[in-house]
Amino acid sequence: MEGALPPLPFQANSPRSIYGKMKQGTGYGVEFCGASLEARPSGALWWAARDMLVVSDLHLGKSERMARLGGAVLPPYETLETLERLEADLEATGARVVVCLGDSFDDAAAARGLPEDVVTRLMRMQAGRDWVWIEGNHDPGPVSLGGAHLAEMEVGPLVLRHIAEDGAQGEVSGHYHPKVRIAGASRRCFLVDDRRLILPAYGTYTGGLRSRDPALAGLMGPRALAILTGPVARAMPMPR
Repeated sequence: MEGALPPLPFQANSPRSIYGKMKQGTGYGVEFCGASLEARPSGALWWAARDMLVVSDLHLGKSERMARLGGAVLPPYETLETLERLEADLEATGARVVVCLGDSFDDAAAARGLPEDVVTRLMRMQAGRDWVWIEGNHDPGPVSLGGAHLAEMEVGPLVLRHIAEDGAQGEVSGHYHPKVRIAGASRRCFLVDDRRLILPAYGTYTGGLRSRDPALAGLMGPRALAILTGPVARAMPMPR
């Protein structure tokens, strides 16, 4: 559980908040390329008009992959913790469509080796919902789970893919695991400008790339916002 943030230098209801505003709950509303979205504190993106919940970079099975390849041995509970948070978001929103924006599994072997209880839990979440797995760089092939498997997906004015592309408009992506550092604490965050929206990593055992990194600074426009995850989703100008 991440601690409370100190006051930010930019408040969500400021006139400078050109992309969004605080919602009545704990999310942050974003008007993006004609779509009304909510950046949820968990790192999920909710599109109410489409009954669609979007998450990115679950990296299920990461502890298993690291142990298999001789890396650090981590407690093997991150997959269940990630799925618990996803279940909570599904319950809170009532989503009928779920889109996972790639790197849902840490590699193909991790997807094939999921414990039976995890597979059962995923199947239970998929029941009665349209579930879409977008191809990522960690999981480029189809997995033996239900749902559709796509390279990318166009929905209304938006295109959903794993990795941002140059010149894109109305693009929702993941891959970079954006973070910002404030008051000595690192926070996962959404990044949004008038052309693209990048989701934070949703998985428990995932690192991050600071928004100041050239890879992110070069993608986002000068008025981009960082929407911080945590107990309440809060916005600030994207640190550069």
